[in-house]
Amino acid sequence: MKMDSDLLHSPAVGLTEEEEADMNDWKLPLAFMKKRHSEKIEGSKALAQSWRMKDRMKTVSVALVLCLNVGVDPPDVVKTSPCARLECWIDPLSMSPQKALETIGANLQKQYENWQPRARYKQSLDPTVDEVKKLCTSLRRNAKEERVLFHYNGHGVPRPTVNGEIWVFNKNYTQYIPLSIYDLQTWMGSPSIFVYDCSNAGIIVKSFKQFALQREQELEVAAINPSHPLAQMPLPPSMKNCIQLAACEASELLPMNPDLPADLFTSCLTTPIKIALRWFCMQKSAKLVPGVTLDLIEKIPGRLNDRRTPLGELNWIFTAITDTIAWNVLPRDLFQKLFRQDLLVASLFRNFLLAERIMRSYNCTPVSSPRLPPTYMHAMWQAWDLAVDICLSQLPTIIEEGTAFRHSPFFAEQLTAFQVWLTMGVENRNPPEQLPIVLQVLLSQVHRLRALDLLGCFLDLGPWAVSLALSVGIFPYVLKLLQSSARELRPLLVFIWAKILAVDSSCQADLVKDNGHKYFLSVLADSYMPAEHRTMAVFILAVIVNSYNTGQEACLQGNLIANCLEQLSDPHPLLRQWVAICLGRIWQNFEPARWCGVRDSAHEKLYTLLSDPIPEVRCAAVFALGTFVGNSAERTDHSTTIDHNVAMMLAQLINDGSPVVRKELVVALSHLVVQYESNFCTVALQFIEEEKNYTVPSPANTAEPGSLTPVRDSPAIPRLRSVNSYTNIRAATTARNLNKSLQNLNLNEEGGPAAFSPGNLSTSSSASSTLGSPDNDEYILSFETIDKMRRVSSYSSLNSLIGVSFNSVYTQIWRVLLHLAADPFPEVSDLAMKVLNSIAYKATMNARPQRILDSGSLTQSAPASPTSKGTHIHQAGGSPPMPSASSSSLTNEVPKPPAREQPATRPPYTPTLGGQAPHSHQFPRTRKMFDKGPEQAGEDGDEPGSHRNYISAALQTGLCDWSAKYFAQPVMKIPEEHDLESQVRMERQWRFLRNTRVRRQSRGITQRGVSRLDDQIFINRNPGVPSVVKFHPFNTCIAVADKDSICFWDWEKGERLDYFYNGNPRYTRITAMEYLNGHDCSLLLTATDDGALRIWKNFADQKNPEMVTAWQGLSDMLPTTRGLARRVSIYLDRSKQGGAGMVVDWEQETGLLMTSGDVRVVRIWDTDREMKVQDIPTGADSCVTSLSCDSQRSLIVAGLGDGSVRVFDRRMGPNECRVMTYREHGAWVVKAHLQKETDGHIISVSVNGDVRFFEPRSPDSINVLQTVKGLTALDIHPQANLFACGSMNQFIAVYNANGDVISNIKYYDGFMGQRIGAISCLAFHPHWPHLAVGSNDYYMSIYSAEKRLR
Repeated sequence: MKMDSDLLHSPAVGLTEEEEADMNDWKLPLAFMKKRHSEKIEGSKALAQSWRMKDRMKTVSVALVLCLNVGVDPPDVVKTSPCARLECWIDPLSMSPQKALETIGANLQKQYENWQPRARYKQSLDPTVDEVKKLCTSLRRNAKEERVLFHYNGHGVPRPTVNGEIWVFNKNYTQYIPLSIYDLQTWMGSPSIFVYDCSNAGIIVKSFKQFALQREQELEVAAINPSHPLAQMPLPPSMKNCIQLAACEASELLPMNPDLPADLFTSCLTTPIKIALRWFCMQKSAKLVPGVTLDLIEKIPGRLNDRRTPLGELNWIFTAITDTIAWNVLPRDLFQKLFRQDLLVASLFRNFLLAERIMRSYNCTPVSSPRLPPTYMHAMWQAWDLAVDICLSQLPTIIEEGTAFRHSPFFAEQLTAFQVWLTMGVENRNPPEQLPIVLQVLLSQVHRLRALDLLGCFLDLGPWAVSLALSVGIFPYVLKLLQSSARELRPLLVFIWAKILAVDSSCQADLVKDNGHKYFLSVLADSYMPAEHRTMAVFILAVIVNSYNTGQEACLQGNLIANCLEQLSDPHPLLRQWVAICLGRIWQNFEPARWCGVRDSAHEKLYTLLSDPIPEVRCAAVFALGTFVGNSAERTDHSTTIDHNVAMMLAQLINDGSPVVRKELVVALSHLVVQYESNFCTVALQFIEEEKNYTVPSPANTAEPGSLTPVRDSPAIPRLRSVNSYTNIRAATTARNLNKSLQNLNLNEEGGPAAFSPGNLSTSSSASSTLGSPDNDEYILSFETIDKMRRVSSYSSLNSLIGVSFNSVYTQIWRVLLHLAADPFPEVSDLAMKVLNSIAYKATMNARPQRILDSGSLTQSAPASPTSKGTHIHQAGGSPPMPSASSSSLTNEVPKPPAREQPATRPPYTPTLGGQAPHSHQFPRTRKMFDKGPEQAGEDGDEPGSHRNYISAALQTGLCDWSAKYFAQPVMKIPEEHDLESQVRMERQWRFLRNTRVRRQSRGITQRGVSRLDDQIFINRNPGVPSVVKFHPFNTCIAVADKDSICFWDWEKGERLDYFYNGNPRYTRITAMEYLNGHDCSLLLTATDDGALRIWKNFADQKNPEMVTAWQGLSDMLPTTRGLARRVSIYLDRSKQGGAGMVVDWEQETGLLMTSGDVRVVRIWDTDREMKVQDIPTGADSCVTSLSCDSQRSLIVAGLGDGSVRVFDRRMGPNECRVMTYREHGAWVVKAHLQKETDGHIISVSVNGDVRFFEPRSPDSINVLQTVKGLTALDIHPQANLFACGSMNQFIAVYNANGDVISNIKYYDGFMGQRIGAISCLAFHPHWPHLAVGSNDYYMSIYSAEKRLR
């Protein structure tokens, strides 16, 4: 398709009509393209959160073992002169050896205490083997499961040996004694951390690993062989949890540079800032900082733990940098283990990174186990050097002149780097290096606001960003910030917490424990807060109370319910939605909250949301009311009244336009059914009886009631995929048979492939008799039975048939469920089928033993299911039980009050094996005698059918979790359709250019005038008899509907694109189709004559067609008996034939759908709100056969079966909106068409072939033309002023506006000159001069103007 360059550059000024239409493409609203239509309604897969430390640890004991032997050098080390001498910053030769040893020991302890002040420290100075053993075993004993640190300084003893020994002394210090690492492992146990500061320290690490392996193997041997000596011993500890830090590799000596301390490794680990500054001064680059000497460094003012002082600030920057390097270089799990599990270990490892950097510059490589990747070259070290440089350059003036200290720009710069990453980055990239620094900045009040803002932007990138931030360790920081009272932090913290909880809801417990919920309660109650922040606050509270009793209690005390009820009428829809969800969750299985709600008449306040314009809000309100009645606590008269009241309010949503709402409705009603199970069992039995004795006047029942004649058309029935809204049947060769037999399909519990029922149990007597068979994989109530019940209940007044004093609420709710089980949207009907069958199962199980005893036969018995709820089927009110439905009459027991009042552990009725229940020995083997009823259905799974038929109390839609996904997804990102560079936008632009080309080229043809229209450009045999045809307005696709399937053809290429089943019941047919969003992403709407509307997407391309939505457009259309070839036998009296079916007209500009048919109203649906907005009474006694509307003038024209044409103005009230009635036609109106121009006329045609033109303001026709009699089909071309008539006489006549015949088509071109069959439908293309014709002989052909014109 070539793009017209002139089109791309057309100036916006002085638009022609055509250009205006092209501009309008951008302005036209799209129907059914919201997230609820394009996504499956379910939560996101929970990511396994690894950020929580499963085992936080503390290092509780520290052994400091110093083997210095001051003054005596070990034999195997030749020292340089001068040599490094300082140990713990003390010169051992500056005092007596013993005093030096003690001072060094005390100093080392102080250095460690800076990092872990609470641990128990034990020094062991120049020890013997026994002293080390005693020390280690006692520390392990006290530490129990916690971590112990062993620090070894071996500067006064020989180097470690290859056999895995280190050296200590004998008592008199005359010998060096080896100490095996194996023994040390045994004494120290695990978890432990070892620090070795001696030459060749790497040898110890290697030996340690070998010994650990050896241990594992010994253990394995002992486990197999019980006589092994180790088998009787206490188990030696596993060494997996041990960490080691060694000063150098196995072959390296420690540096002896006199400018450095002798214990350089220990200094790096315990006094990092001091050694880092000294080392900085020793570099050549330090000469660039004038006046800084080693002496001056000693005088840096401040304390390490005070971030406002120079020393404290350096320490803070150092922590941030080492943390960042580790986070960027280490694998996540290792980072968690070393840097987040234990404060002391984390500090030592941060300082170890510095040791690696400093010691490598002296050809020494520190070693760790677990091993770390090299970090000494990381770019962040340059930031450290800069920070030290800036700090030191101020030193001389601070110390000499006392000038003020200027804070380092380090954190501000890092935040800027983070901001750059956020604004410039692409979708898929490495995480930002600065994340751990952002964490550190949260500690500082100066940068906190900016840091939180950037953190929020980062978390907004999606769940992966939240997981990253949690793994860095952000959680405790943002939890602590909830104690801050700063108002300016509120929006930021609420946003951040919403993001965290959307990804990991397990944080609810931490929030309640720290009283964090109070923060969000105050935000919600703060009316000055913008609505979006209150929405996030209420979302957070909804997560806190979700299935978490402690959270429910805390929030109930915090007055959450009153707060929420105040905001139910907020103009912000998302807030209304979440307030309702939050209410529904706080009283879910939590009685005190429910009563608090009752006191505040919460249910009545929620009723207003049931008619909310936003479907998700209606849904949330249904959810809240459902959990409101779904509490399983004690029932009083008061609460029963409330439940009934709520039930009847909910029942009004039965014909809501949104399947999401109706699904939630089924779940809400199922809570009620579980509550009042016994009452519903009674109703179910009554309906089942009723249905058996009643023949419904409908073609659906070809079998006599009670008989088992298979209701079907084909003998061989293949297994089929169940048609649900996400998978659809691709038409196979047997498509016709498939579609016929599909009606017998009973979806099984999993919604997976289901077999057809053996004889399509169309009556319940046959259904219940097969119950005992263990392989009965059926629902008790098949779709047919339920459908029949639904219609029975409409035909006969059931209340008069029920012989018990009985509250009709249950009957009405049962009817609502029957109605929902026949819902056009499969997910809704599946859920309703489950609920109905669950009750039917219990009702028949409870009732059958009685029936069996009455008939005197014991052959097909099954036990009275002694469930813990509702064994005795009578009301909580206490009316006597119905004898036929009470299992107590089996035994001599007196009927007890309802089973609800007894503890659920013991079944209220227990058949004994004595004479009381004579038939008990014939129970099926698989049935347990004492099943525990629905609560413990899991244990009872071995009984056929039971595990399928109990409603799980957890029946739910994914609505809440799906709604929560909103908070996990990016909120700040430009949506793709608004991004000018995005693929979506480009495709849309391409489609709009295509539309323009079609409009321009077709207008060129129609303006020249069409003088003939008989060139056949397409012919093909359709899989079914065409009943409706519809051209796509812009691409070359045509949809052809037969009774219950839709076929798509490409009329240019002449090939079939798709064929799929529409899913309407057997006795209904498709009577109308419309393309929605034809200018953009097209959807197909199909209307069937039972009043159901279904909308499909992904048709006619390579994907599977999917049902987007479906609803009952007209509820009161009960299908009547119809002749099959209705349109053919049209010349018979119309009134004896079926009605008009359902007719629709679609207004893209307003998103309104007009529907009518065999009813007395024109019903208008708003597809944006998915609800009925208006019912216009037609004021006639006959059906509506044709609808046409004009959004500019708000007019609707209806053609009726009695020959009248009625004009309605929908802006007026129901009594005065009929502005004109024309009664000039004497017979059924085939088509009434309202031209779209501002002064457009009405053109109407009746069966008798008279075409009349009306001007809406004048009472009489302005022109009449006569065409052939006996019309079966007619269409009018909106642009070209042509109309085509298909008649009984098997030809098509095409007329122009003056009534001249321009073409008569009688034969198929090139099809051996075969005559055209009786015309079943025809339609013009909205733009091209193409006419599609479907006939009763299955053929579908398209005719067009002469080639030279096209």
